[in-house]
Amino acid sequence: MVRIEDVVGFLINRQISVTTAESCTAGLMAAMLGDVSGVGPAFERGYVVYLPEAKNDLLNVSYKTIDEFGLCSEEVAREMAIGALRHSGSSMALSNTGAAEADNELDGVVCFGCAAIINGRERVISETRHFEGSRNEVRRAAARYGLLQLPRWHRQMLDF
Repeated sequence: MVRIEDVVGFLINRQISVTTAESCTAGLMAAMLGDVSGVGPAFERGYVVYLPEAKNDLLNVSYKTIDEFGLCSEEVAREMAIGALRHSGSSMALSNTGAAEADNELDGVVCFGCAAIINGRERVISETRHFEGSRNEVRRAAARYGLLQLPRWHRQMLDF
């Protein structure tokens, strides 16, 4: 799928509702979903959590995980997705954390987490990607990429 509208159709056709948990993209995934007319059945809520305290308070991301793996890690993205799933009525949650601009090797690195309830069981998958461009170009590209992967990640979790 190459359009957010197609992803929303995929979600609606399968009666999947999504919650977002965003750090790096600061709500852009939620905004991109909200741009699609008729998204209501597919989008429940969104969390924007920049600071470690917010990730811990709203999504139960462990400080131990943050200290051990860093804020820009798949482990944190996975805990964000699981926390968003557990704190919502959604059947799927999508998270991201990363560095849209940094003076080191993390520049443009974004980690994604996707959690879902499938056949009554909680599942989670994660992925790390590198994006080129300015701070806001990285943020927009990461938000779009994460949303466009929802069908693929859902299919992968079905195979767990």
